[in-house]
Amino acid sequence: MASLPKPSPTAGLFLGLIITIAAVVAYSWYITRQISTLRELQNNLVEHNRRDSLRLLRVQNDLNSLGLAMRDMLDNDEPYPLIAWQAQFQRIRTDLNSALQVEDQFSMAKRAPEQSLYLQESLAQFWDAVDRTFATARDGKEAEARTQIRLTLQARQATLSTTVSRLLVQNNENEQQAAAQVRAIYDRVQRQVYTFLTATLLAILLTSLYLIRWNRRLFAQLGDLSQQRSDLAQKLISSQESTLRSISRELHDEFGQILTAIGSLLTRSANHLPEGSPLRADLGEVRDIAQTTLDKVRSLSQALHPVMLDETGLESTLDWYIPTVEKQTGIDISYLKSGAPFAVDGNSAVHIYRVLQEALNNVARHSGARQAQVRLNFLAESLELEIEDHGKGNDGSASRNGIGLVGMRERAELLKGTIEFKRPPQGGTLVTLKVPREGYQQNGE
Repeated sequence: MASLPKPSPTAGLFLGLIITIAAVVAYSWYITRQISTLRELQNNLVEHNRRDSLRLLRVQNDLNSLGLAMRDMLDNDEPYPLIAWQAQFQRIRTDLNSALQVEDQFSMAKRAPEQSLYLQESLAQFWDAVDRTFATARDGKEAEARTQIRLTLQARQATLSTTVSRLLVQNNENEQQAAAQVRAIYDRVQRQVYTFLTATLLAILLTSLYLIRWNRRLFAQLGDLSQQRSDLAQKLISSQESTLRSISRELHDEFGQILTAIGSLLTRSANHLPEGSPLRADLGEVRDIAQTTLDKVRSLSQALHPVMLDETGLESTLDWYIPTVEKQTGIDISYLKSGAPFAVDGNSAVHIYRVLQEALNNVARHSGARQAQVRLNFLAESLELEIEDHGKGNDGSASRNGIGLVGMRERAELLKGTIEFKRPPQGGTLVTLKVPREGYQQNGE
């Protein structure tokens, strides 16, 4: 884990204070400019709303023209058949659709979508009724067509006119309310902006002076807390390894012996039964289950704490572990060793093994890579372990506080070594653990 920087941050705080004051002054100028810009924008909105009202008036005029046309169609003094009015209806329909399309572009944001939808649906229903009426008239049913005009078309035209009138009233109300609210907001902001800036400058000045005065004491306390946290983390790691080692031995020795004894008893019992006996087959099946359970217990024991670490050291354990990971994950792992091997055992072997285990777990779970490289380099003054993949990539910064990465850093510090997370040129992640000889010698048992 990286240590805290030793230089005092006083100079940085002074610089930050100067930058902050300059930023606040610039902000006050910016706000003043923005107020005038917002006033202009408000005027544009009012003009926008007026244009919308003009389009609605055009729609209303078209609807009134439809009403007059339908009144003339019902007037018995007219010598023309009803079908003669179809061309006029078509012209009004074209103009009305055009007006509504333009009106949609100028409609205010405060208008509910349901209102526009209701207007469109009502208009569509009206034109459907008009088409049916003219179709009836073409069939020679003038009286029935006039009845449809009187009972259906005029009612729908009245509904549309009422809807448009409500939209016009709403536009006028919204325009008046928006103008009044915006004026009030701008006036209030303009009165309070300088008071706010003065209070902000004073607060920043007092806070910065306080931080400058107490930063050394706070950073000293932070350093002590960081050291205590590091000590606690190291104790937790040691306690964890001790617990895992104890559980692993219990599983391997106690449960392993029990399951082995059960298998032996089942074998002897089956041998006392005649060939072909159903009970003998059942005992064989139970014996197979016991053997499978024994294999799983041994595998779990090795996963918790490989006995080989205590018996044969790190190098032999890695020779066994890496092929095992290949079988479990399906990842093709290239394992290379270089340099003159030397013994690494005890706690040092455990910490290095755990770093490799966590790195390969990350490759399997997160990288998406199907290949990985593990390199164990025995150098003159140190031991170097590299785990590389060309998957999605993770340099360690995005999840710096993750439990796995924190544990890897703490183990590296326990070994007096360093650990780095880099992105190789081909992409992916390269984890490099470097441990000096005195590091693992001091941590050995």
